[in-house]
Amino acid sequence: MERRIHFYVSNRNVLTWLMALCMVCSAVARIALSGVKGAGDPLYVWSQIVLPVAAAVLYVLIVLLNGREMFYKTAIPVWMVAIYSGIWVRSNIDSGLITWLFWIALFFFAFMYTEITSGARKITSLLLLIVAGAPLAVILYYQREALMNGDLSSLPDILMLVGVLVLVFAIRISPAGEYHPTWGDRPDGRRVRTLSPMAQITAYFQVERNTCSNLFEESFEITHVDRYIRQKRREGMTDFGITHVLLAAYVRGVAKYPQLNRFISGQKVFSRGSDIQYCMVVKKEMTVDSPDTSIKVHLTPHDTAQDVYKKLNAAIESVKKTQELDSSLDNLIMYLNMIPSVILKFTVWLLKLLDYFGLLPKFLLELSPFHGSLFFTSMGSLGIQPIYHHLYDFGNLPCFGAFGCKRRANEVQEDGTVVQKKYIDVKFVLDERIVDGYYYATFFKYYRNLLRHPEILDNPPETVNPDIP
Repeated sequence: MERRIHFYVSNRNVLTWLMALCMVCSAVARIALSGVKGAGDPLYVWSQIVLPVAAAVLYVLIVLLNGREMFYKTAIPVWMVAIYSGIWVRSNIDSGLITWLFWIALFFFAFMYTEITSGARKITSLLLLIVAGAPLAVILYYQREALMNGDLSSLPDILMLVGVLVLVFAIRISPAGEYHPTWGDRPDGRRVRTLSPMAQITAYFQVERNTCSNLFEESFEITHVDRYIRQKRREGMTDFGITHVLLAAYVRGVAKYPQLNRFISGQKVFSRGSDIQYCMVVKKEMTVDSPDTSIKVHLTPHDTAQDVYKKLNAAIESVKKTQELDSSLDNLIMYLNMIPSVILKFTVWLLKLLDYFGLLPKFLLELSPFHGSLFFTSMGSLGIQPIYHHLYDFGNLPCFGAFGCKRRANEVQEDGTVVQKKYIDVKFVLDERIVDGYYYATFFKYYRNLLRHPEILDNPPETVNPDIP
């Protein structure tokens, strides 16, 4: 796949902050001048004040917050400005031909800005000087007499274009060989663009995650796992248990079969790459009255059993040491519960809509237990056998696993002797749309082999297969 150029800007560059100053001054000047003019027409207010002001503020936020990874998204406020300018031309120029020529020119410049910043055509960023400089030259030429007479009505537009021109000199190019987000990607995943036609269209016919779930049950012989756990505890990992082994084995499986780390969102297939997001419910105490919360741990295919142990235990301890398990997720839910029910229903609908189009802020995705690679729950700690836990229709979690109590079974060997072995029952609910049945079956065969030889998990994998080359 051909690599595209990735342009970025740093918020540590003084030119970036100079651009922000120009944009903010543009928004303030536009509001101030509109107040002087006494704008009362709703169409004028929305198209000539709200739209350009929102575009200027959005441009600044994108550059300062996501300028390193998602600078290409500054094309969104640029298109907003093109629409604002087109409405202004239609309202102030009587000639239909000139109006159409202006619309064509505006959309051409917005299109060129989008093409350049997306890096798809490997065009130098210096061409943005023309894209922003040409409209600025037109404004200065046609408004020269008004400006000399003290008419500042064009000042907001001038400041906005000057801000873009200043930012051009702060743009840098990322080193070649790395993939960076582009149009169609999400904050938590990269769009898989090499699927077969059938795989691409399946999610449009099978929309809900729960109606596309496959149920898988397996009993794993854990004699070697028990021995491995005792060894780790002797080495100082006193809390090391079956959860760490099962999770470490899953992580190692993703290193070999990376498509397990995909998910469906907005009827599209995405890959999390090397970010394996493990979700888990934590209770402060094992009592019916004890509060619980969810945690999210970021793992990688390179992690060993010791890495999994350290990351998982650190996340659990950071939550348990609080007074009431008041994690960031609990605080967010507390604020949501303060909203009246009718407005809350609309808020949840809006969150689902934003999630569908991949527009949820990254901090919300980080807090959400509905967005992740895997949810594992221990029914054994509750003293019962595992259940088939449903997937969530909200979010993008493709796999939910549960394991139960250890059990013993007497088995007759080939020589006629009876041997007692230990087993643990594990049940998975899997989104069938991310990979086919053969891929799942191959993964679980490998998973079973890892549990037969858990010592493999002590060392990083020799190779990690990338999901998307």
